[in-house]
Amino acid sequence: MAKASSAEQLRLLELQALDSTIRKLRNRARSVSDNSAIADLAVQRAAAQSRLVAAGTEAADISRELTRAEADVASVVSRVERNQQRLDSGTGSSKELTALQSEMESLQRRRSDLEDVELEVMERLEAAKAAEDVVREAMQALDAEAAALEEKRDAELAEIEAERVVTVARRAELADTFEPGLLAVYEKTLAKNGIGAARLFHGTSEGSGMQLSPGDLAEIRRAAEDDIVFCPDSGCILVRSAEWDS
Repeated sequence: MAKASSAEQLRLLELQALDSTIRKLRNRARSVSDNSAIADLAVQRAAAQSRLVAAGTEAADISRELTRAEADVASVVSRVERNQQRLDSGTGSSKELTALQSEMESLQRRRSDLEDVELEVMERLEAAKAAEDVVREAMQALDAEAAALEEKRDAELAEIEAERVVTVARRAELADTFEPGLLAVYEKTLAKNGIGAARLFHGTSEGSGMQLSPGDLAEIRRAAEDDIVFCPDSGCILVRSAEWDS
């Protein structure tokens, strides 16, 4: 059975307290890093990005439609202007001028129809661009919210890391004061069970939170004061306090 003075065993509780703090800081950092709010915003942003792409595609399609409508109107206007010049010049026979006048009337109706189409496409394009702007603004709001949360997360992580660094340094300094054999037993127990040492107080192991059985307590009573005893439930080193068996 490994041995260490009761005073040395009692000091293990200081080392365990630092290890518990380091573990809590590590768990806290993991919890802060796994920020569900940031993850939710990322999902929302991805959905908004898809909507923005769809809105941009629709606006681009309508823009091309408007270009074609404008070209149709421009073509008719050009034809009207050429015909008007011929009419104004009076060049051609009476029959030709009459036919030209008839064509002008048809072209004017065609122009009116095409301009109505052009106006309708312009209105749709305006609505599509407005919808695109709404989605873009929503994305910007999501980006701003995510940036604020990430800044807060990073600041908290930096604070946790600073505390961890200090605690690890204190832990290393304290560990150097232990006899290597005792420290090795503690480290092995810590690695195996997640807790290296805990107090035995009034027959209860603070490592497991369980009251030890009469048989286990009897076995500990038979152990020498400098014997290292272990919790039958948690497996950690049991540090016997002055009131451990009262």
